[in-house]
Amino acid sequence: MLKNLLDVLLGNEEDKLNDEDEKIALAALCVRVAKSDNVYDQSEISSIDAELSQHFSLSMADAAVLRGQAEKLEQEAPDTVRFTRAIKEKIELEKRSKILETLWKITLADGKREAEEDSLIRLVSSLLGLTDIESARARQKVTKK
Repeated sequence: MLKNLLDVLLGNEEDKLNDEDEKIALAALCVRVAKSDNVYDQSEISSIDAELSQHFSLSMADAAVLRGQAEKLEQEAPDTVRFTRAIKEKIELEKRSKILETLWKITLADGKREAEEDSLIRLVSSLLGLTDIESARARQKVTKK
C-alpha cells in the first residue's frame, strides 16, 4: 500500500491523491517535521495524534493508526524536497495551507521553537507553494489559540 502511494506521489501521473492516500502523505509530513530536531517522543506522538484527529475528524484510535502508517511512509519517503514537492503537485492549495497550520501546532506543542524545526517548516512551506508570510500567519494563528 505504501509503495503504491509513493509511486503515485513520485510518478508522472496527473491524478490527485484519493482521500486516504492524502491523509497518510500529510501525516507523514507531520511525522517528518516532528522528527526534525532528532527528538520524537511520546509528547510529540500524542500531539500528532491529536492534530490528525482534529484535522481529519478522526477518533483518537483512528488517528493513531494513521500516524503509524505515516511513520512507515516517512521512513520510506525520499528526501524532504522531493517528497514535499510531490505532495504540492497532488494536493490543492487550500489543503496545503491547512496542513501548514497543523505542522506549526505540532512544532509548538512542546512549548519550544527549535531551529531545526523552524528551518524545516520554512523549507516545507516554500516547497508547498506557500510564502513566508503565509507561514508566519499560520504560526500566529496557532499561537493565538
